[in-house]
Parts: sequence; C-alpha cells; structure tokens
Amino acid sequence: MSASDLPPMAGAYRVEANALRFEPQFPLEPGLRYRAVFRPDQLPGGNSAAAPVESVYQSPRRSVTPTTLVSRVYPSGDTLPENLLKFYVHFTAPMSRGNIYDHIRLRDESGKDVELPFLEIDEELWDATTTRLTLIIDPGRIKRGVRPLEEIGPALEAGKSYTLAIGREWRDGAGNPLKENFQKAFKVTPPDREPPDPARWKVESPRADSRDPLAVVFPEPMDHALSQRLIRVTGDQGGVVEGKISLEDQERRWTFTPDNVWRRGRYQLIIHTTLEDLAGNNIGKPFEVDLFEGVERRLSTTTVKLSFEIQDQRGEK
Repeated sequence: MSASDLPPMAGAYRVEANALRFEPQFPLEPGLRYRAVFRPDQLPGGNSAAAPVESVYQSPRRSVTPTTLVSRVYPSGDTLPENLLKFYVHFTAPMSRGNIYDHIRLRDESGKDVELPFLEIDEELWDATTTRLTLIIDPGRIKRGVRPLEEIGPALEAGKSYTLAIGREWRDGAGNPLKENFQKAFKVTPPDREPPDPARWKVESPRADSRDPLAVVFPEPMDHALSQRLIRVTGDQGGVVEGKISLEDQERRWTFTPDNVWRRGRYQLIIHTTLEDLAGNNIGKPFEVDLFEGVERRLSTTTVKLSFEIQDQRGEK
C-alpha cells in the first residue's frame, strides 16, 4: 500500500491568517513521519491544472536519555517493625503501569530474594499522577494464625537486615528506563501490635499573630500518606484552618503551617481513627483485632480530638 492509499488523519481544518491550519484529533506519535498534501484544484474556483503541494513532517522523537528517578520511599526510617504493612514509592515523573512486581525485589541480608513478600493485585495502587506507588506487604505474612505465615514465614524477621531494590529497567510514562537503580536498606525490629494513642502525642503550639508551624510529636513513626490526609486543624467555632502539612524526623513529627496568621484562642486537632502507624494499627484497634476473640475496639467514634491553645508571646490568652 502506497502513502496515497492510506486514510487521512482525523482532525479539524480552519483558515487562520491566510493559512490553512490542521489540528489532529489525537496527538502525533513521537518519531513518526507525516505527509501533508494540499490540492489547490479542489478549492472553489480553483485551477484544475494546478499540481498538488506536498510536505513531509518529522515529529520529534521521544527523549531516550533517562531522567526519571525514585525520589523517596516511605517509611523513611532505617529501622522498621517486623509487621510493617506498606511502602510508598515516589518517582520524579509519571510511570508506566503493568508488571510492576517484575522490577521490585525485597532481599535479605545474604542478597537472596524474599519469596512473594508483596500483595500482588491486578489493580496497581497508583495515585492520580502515577508518581506514587503503594506496595502492601502480604497481610498473610504478617497476621498470626493464618496459613501463609505458618507455612512460609514472615516476609520480614526481627533482628535481620533487608533491602528494597528497584531496577532501572522499569520504564516511565514516556517509555524510558529509570536513570538508575534504587535501594533502601533497613533493619527490622520486633513487631508493633499496640494501637496509636493520641493521648500520648505532644502538641507544640505556635505563638499568636505568626505563621509559625504547629507541631505534633508522635511516640512512633506514623503512616506518611494517611497522616497528611486524616489529621486536620479546626478553630473554636469548628471551622477548618487551611494550611500546609509536612512530616519530619522519619514521620515522627507532624507539622502544620497555616495559610494565615494564628489568632489567640482554642483550637482542636481532629484525628480520624482510621489513621495508621507503620504496622497498620488504627487508633483504638490493632491490625490483628479480627483474629482473636475477646479483643474489642476501644473507640466507637470515627474521630478523636486534641485541644490546644494559641497564646501571644507574653503567654496571654
């Protein structure tokens, strides 16, 4: 089949500034050659003897220089509990979907791959930008009394060291491999089966008439993504205070910088009880609560509140 026999591209034409402009319905494919033909003899009143005018356009090729990196992995700490529930892997650019587990390895201290450590599901857990991937450790390798844990053993064992390894052959959304391999080394501590208790959190209040950050210090690291979504600040009338949240000190310190200056008065932290620590324990509910009789959730509400007060520099209320 010759080029002249190919069907024309779908799109729209319009005359603009004495020029005929074509806008394709779909984006041009990088690196592909396109042939445009203008036939003046088909214009109203055109010269039937006028020859067609042809032009060939070469669309720019995709960049073949790898630039995408693994930017961060959470939890960021170098010691993690034996019953760790998840990793969050952040990339500097959108990634391709599909077959992600071909590129991710969990290796023990001898360099051997841990057998099937992750919950491999068809619906990959990407955020809307395809730059953050959630990796869930197979709960069957965590919860006591279930078959995978009894037959294969835990994915992680206290007292041992491991490495989360991501291979550079993984391709980003533009089809290029990662710029380099990534590794996160960490040591494993005993399992954590104690639910988070906000009563043990330390609130560090800022001063009035400032935009200094409010800080909450946790006794243990908390889930990075959920801590940004499930804790909010309200004023004494219940209105939400807008601002920016960040986590520091290996997810042990939560900070909130308001969009506007603090005013003197009472405020509250509204904390959803679905907030998790690194082992998936919720507020008032251990991760394994459904496996053992006689274990009851200590909280029936969906949120808990912590009050704090903003004072001026002299300590006046």
